[in-house]
Parts: sequence; structure tokens; C-alpha cells
Amino acid sequence: MNRTYEQRLKRLARAQREGRVDVMAIVPGANLRYLTGLAMDTSERITLALFPFDAPPLLLLPELEAPRAEANLETEASLYTYSDEEGPDAAFQRVARDLDLKGKTIGVEHLRMRLLELRQLEQYAPGCQFVDGEPLLSRLRIIKDDEEIKAMRRASEVNEETFRQVMAQIRPGVTELVLAETWQKAALDADGDDLPETPIVASGPNGASPHSTTSSRRIEPGDLVVIDGFLRSQGYYSDVTRTYAVGEIDEELELIYSIVQEANSAAREIVRPGIKAQEVDAAARQVIEKAGYGEYFIHRTGHGLGLEIHEPPYIVQGNDLTLRPGMTFTVEPGIYLPGRGGVRIEDNVLVTEDGCETLTTLPRELERL
Repeated sequence: MNRTYEQRLKRLARAQREGRVDVMAIVPGANLRYLTGLAMDTSERITLALFPFDAPPLLLLPELEAPRAEANLETEASLYTYSDEEGPDAAFQRVARDLDLKGKTIGVEHLRMRLLELRQLEQYAPGCQFVDGEPLLSRLRIIKDDEEIKAMRRASEVNEETFRQVMAQIRPGVTELVLAETWQKAALDADGDDLPETPIVASGPNGASPHSTTSSRRIEPGDLVVIDGFLRSQGYYSDVTRTYAVGEIDEELELIYSIVQEANSAAREIVRPGIKAQEVDAAARQVIEKAGYGEYFIHRTGHGLGLEIHEPPYIVQGNDLTLRPGMTFTVEPGIYLPGRGGVRIEDNVLVTEDGCETLTTLPRELERL
């Protein structure tokens, strides 16, 4: 067994004992990959991993997935397979019998498990109690180890190379879609982990929507162009946003850019162990509110980053979680003016023993292209 995964399973078992969770039920996704090394997606064929606190995990999956599981599992696990013809019922019965699930407390992924898996568990584990396992799993993953941080640094390097290539293509007449395609090709050429998702490319008035859908709109002189690119390397994400000017822009757009740049800097400067997540949000928000644009900053200052693009810790008002070394998250303040455009500057930061390290290094000064 890979030592890293062995330690993760030990920490999971310890957390289950402390939380009185007999079995943790995990569906395909980030938690399964974190605990076993197995990267899978959900489908109409059920795959479910069950982690008792006192024994190796059991993995129920379609028989056609067994070769992939055997090749990629980094932990010991008993495989319970089923064919398309027979379906998963018999495999569920075997798992429930071998784990004696009746009346047990089962932790589930509240944000991820489908009704499909839940109904199967209810059927074959009568009298069981389901509890939300997300807080327990988040505590395991929120502190990144050295290998995880190394992967995130690599992801940042790959992502920044894509931005440098896209910058060279920003000019009047080019469409948002062409820029998005350029970013995706650059990400592949720069050796990303897998096929990259479509980035957000929002020009001119489209930039007033933080999650604008990339469109066929053509770039015009005087536009601000917001590019939000996110990709994985070795399973770990980098998430970067930069905003560029196409030639001369009007005075207010210049102003909001300088305000967002200051807010980004203020938030990163305050990051250190011992402060609350909401204090980072407040540092950015105060800059924007003082400048009179508070109503146009319409999202949290950041989100955790790792195996998922959004995960704890969330950098938002009301989150009194204390920052600790090894936590990684984004700092991405923004101002969005309806009908005119927007500015967002997003960096990835790592909490260190005595402060923070900004993993992203692209310039934050306004660049005119």
C-alpha cells in the first residue's frame, strides 16, 4: 500500500471513531481519489466505496471497471463487481452482509451522493442512520501535504503559460470563443493533467457577469477582457483570473481596475496562520467599499482549491474558520458594472508557517493589449 494513502486511511478511521461513524460511503469524485488514488466519474452504473473504521475498504463497481480499479488503486480494497445483465442488487447484498450494515451509522457525502446510491443503501442496510460526512472529509483534505502542494505549484506553472499564449491573441475582432480555444490548446500543449474545461472569457459588457458564458462576441477597442482559466495537473487545480485592457479604456474602468488590484493585494497581505477566513474577505471588501463600489462586489473573496475547483476553506463573511499552514485557496476580489464590464484579479495562495505564499506569479498591473 502507498504510504501516503495508508496515512490518509488511518486519519479517516480515527476521525470516524471520534465522530462515531461506523462506515463512510464514498461515491466517485475527489474524496474517492484522495483516499484510494482512484479517479472515476459517476454514471448510470453505480460505483460506491465503503470505508469501515476497523477494516480495509470495500469497493462496489461494474465488472467492466474492475481492471481500471486494480491498476490504479493505491490502497488495499475488496472488489464487489456486477455485470450489466445482473445489475448491482446482488453485489449490494454481499457488501451489506459482509459489513453487517444493519443498524450502523453511515456517513455520506451530502453534496455528492445521489438518491440512486442512497436508496440502495437504505434497502440493504435496514435501520441504519445516515449522517453528513462532509465536515469529517473536509477536515482530512483541507491541509495539503508536500506532494499536494508540489502538484498545485505545477498546475500554476501550466496555467500561467496558457495565459501568456492567450495574451498574444487578444485584439479587436477576435471572438471570446477563439480566445477560449487558444487557452485550451495551450493548456494541452503545456502538459495539463487532462482535457481542460472551457475557461471564462468575458469581454466588454459581458464582463459584468462573474460567471459569464463564453460567447461569439468580438473584442472591441476600449474593452476590458476578463479571462478565468482553471486546469488540473496531477489531479490538483490552479484557478487564475486576469483582466486585460484592449487599447485605451475609460477613466472609471481604469479606476475600478486599480481598486481591485489594491483589494487583491490587501487580502493576500493579511493571510497568515491564526486569522479567520472571514478576515481575508473583510480586507478585500473594505478596500472596495471605501472606494464606493461595495455594491458591485457580488461574490465571496475566495474559495479553497485542491482536488476540486471549489472546496473548503471558503473566504467569505461569516466563516470564522482559523487559517492553518497547508491551507490553499483563491483570492479573487472583483467589481462588476452592469452594461459596461468588470474586473477580477484572482491568485492562488498557500498558508505557510509564518504568512503565505502566492503560488501564482502573473503580473497584476493593468496590461494594455
